[in-house]
Amino acid sequence: MVSKNTRRMALMALAGIGLTGLAQAQPAAAYPDRSIELVVPYAAGGGTDALARAFAEVSRKYLRQSIVVNNKPGASGSIGWTDVINSKPDGYKLALVTVELTFLNSLGLVKFTHDALTPIARLNFDPSAITVRADAPWNTIEEFLAASKKTPGEMRMGNAGNGSIWNLTASALEDQAQVKFNQVPYQGAAPAVLALLGGHIDAVAVSPAEVGVHLAAGKLKMLAVMSDQRLKGFESTPTLKERGIDVSLGAWRGLAAPKGTPPEVIEILKVAAEKTAKDPAFIESLQKLNLGYSYADNTAFKAQMVSDSDFYKKLIAKIGLKLQ
Repeated sequence: MVSKNTRRMALMALAGIGLTGLAQAQPAAAYPDRSIELVVPYAAGGGTDALARAFAEVSRKYLRQSIVVNNKPGASGSIGWTDVINSKPDGYKLALVTVELTFLNSLGLVKFTHDALTPIARLNFDPSAITVRADAPWNTIEEFLAASKKTPGEMRMGNAGNGSIWNLTASALEDQAQVKFNQVPYQGAAPAVLALLGGHIDAVAVSPAEVGVHLAAGKLKMLAVMSDQRLKGFESTPTLKERGIDVSLGAWRGLAAPKGTPPEVIEILKVAAEKTAKDPAFIESLQKLNLGYSYADNTAFKAQMVSDSDFYKKLIAKIGLKLQ
């Protein structure tokens, strides 16, 4: 006669076999098991698009799946970001984010904030810089600012458009140095630089990469950069901080996922992004694009978003800039 204990052990063994068979029949899907869409909220051909495509190419080594870049330009990036924000948070649709994400809300252009997306990694940073013509009478940032103070509102400072990052960095310099420029907006940094070369304006606040060719040709000179340290390739140009002006600002680009994406998926993307960002092939691509390499993990990137959002919110309120 079979004892109760023997019968119980037999039933438990059968149950274990059943559970094992069920687990084998329905394995957990490993992420990612298909291609990932990376939404770039700007047109194809620009620096942001080129960075996204360089990242997508190199990341195949580390994600086992391809990243497909999808350009959705318009409304200062908000069309593409809205698409990602409203997508299923499963890790299969990501956003290429830029610094504009932190202040579009403060400009009155969108209702969402950077909190609607979860940071994965920062891939790039380019500081703003003050550049003038080579034949300009100012050879230092001190001389330039002193001239600006003598004739408030007359020094013509070109930027990439009202509400652009370069518009705001010039405004931050005005605020910290107690000067007033005549800010002249253009449809992008390139037209502003051309206007400077043509003598239509006195200076530009754009990235070093956007004036690098003209600096090398001896047509322009850079007076100061808005970074914490001097830049590689521009070592002779001082930082504003060196000159006692506490402004360190610029444009960054990175990756983010919809809010609510599972932590384990974010971790996989974080690890892959770090490996991709440190891959020599990706770094070389940035160098060819004249984009500043600056990797930061998701924690540091989140902290920067919070800090930038707070800074630009206060600055925009102080200067009374609204574009709605």
